[in-house]
Amino acid sequence: MATTERDYYLILGVERTATDAEVKRAYRKLAQQWHPDVNADPAAHDRFTEINEAYQVLSDPERRGRYDMFGAAGLGGGAGAGFEGFGGFSDIFDAFFGGGAGTASARRGRPQPGADLRYDLRIAFEEAVRGTDKEIEFTVLQRCETCHGSGAAPGTEAITCSQCNGRGEVRSVRQTMLGQMVNVSPCPRCRGEGRIVELPCDRCRGDGRTERRRTLQVSIPPGIDEGHQIRLSNEGEVGPRGGPAGSLYVAVHVQPHPSLKREGTELFYEASISIAQAALGTRISVPTVDGDEEVEIKAGTQPNTEIRLRGKGVPHLRRSGARGDLHVLVDVVVPTRLSRKARELLVAYADEAGEPVESGGGGLREKLGLG
Repeated sequence: MATTERDYYLILGVERTATDAEVKRAYRKLAQQWHPDVNADPAAHDRFTEINEAYQVLSDPERRGRYDMFGAAGLGGGAGAGFEGFGGFSDIFDAFFGGGAGTASARRGRPQPGADLRYDLRIAFEEAVRGTDKEIEFTVLQRCETCHGSGAAPGTEAITCSQCNGRGEVRSVRQTMLGQMVNVSPCPRCRGEGRIVELPCDRCRGDGRTERRRTLQVSIPPGIDEGHQIRLSNEGEVGPRGGPAGSLYVAVHVQPHPSLKREGTELFYEASISIAQAALGTRISVPTVDGDEEVEIKAGTQPNTEIRLRGKGVPHLRRSGARGDLHVLVDVVVPTRLSRKARELLVAYADEAGEPVESGGGGLREKLGLG
């Protein structure tokens, strides 16, 4: 009887030229969608088995090379024969979604870890520069206080699964025209956990978790910028039936400053002054994150002059004590409308300086509103 060979690249939805990182990313996305623990579709188990089989071939450079050259026949005892050395689908799932380190046998039957959470936190510009502490509040699945996370009713406990004997996985062997194929999959009775709750807790209905509001103090370091994330380990959702907690990622969003612009650790301020101020000199007030500061504009300052205020910028996020600068960019503004007195004075200045003032288009007279 003829068989149709499945295309592992097509199963994962990647090109044959896909990098290892692209293969891994595609596998993770599909595994999250089709893992039997999160997908109640009756076809989810077979689909996940197919996805895992494809990943185990394409993630191994040597086996992928043989597959690219000879197809499934190049894998030795069939496409699935090489899977016997792996700990099973639950091990691969744990490796990508938070399972602990260690050997495959040490990971079998462990409760599923909880999900990571994301919290979007908005802070003021000054808070991002100086650092601050913020109290956040969010909804999270935490360990059930009635059953203490076991999922079993008080006075009872989970028992070892009789189908997999606590391993959390089952294996089946079948012969194909290409050789023996070993299929390793999560135990359908205990869903890969190795234990079964016969009498579930009334409060959490056997899940071991209940939804609660939680407040948490978050320390924002000086110099943090827009889009940075702060990872708080074990502050996410706890896993079902005693599973470890995931992480909480606090995504920081910084409100823009009305007059200061930031580029890394450097701050920039555009200061507009008049022709007279540029020529004769003056003192102006410049906003900084530490308050306004008076800055001297020297006589004869030219347009686009830069005045640097050292140490008035943003602290380096990873270099304690180091701080950037504040750059004052001077813009000399030419007036578009002048009073009669101002015109007369400027004409007198032009005559004194020996500067020709034309009344025609493009001359200084027209630029100064004297035409």
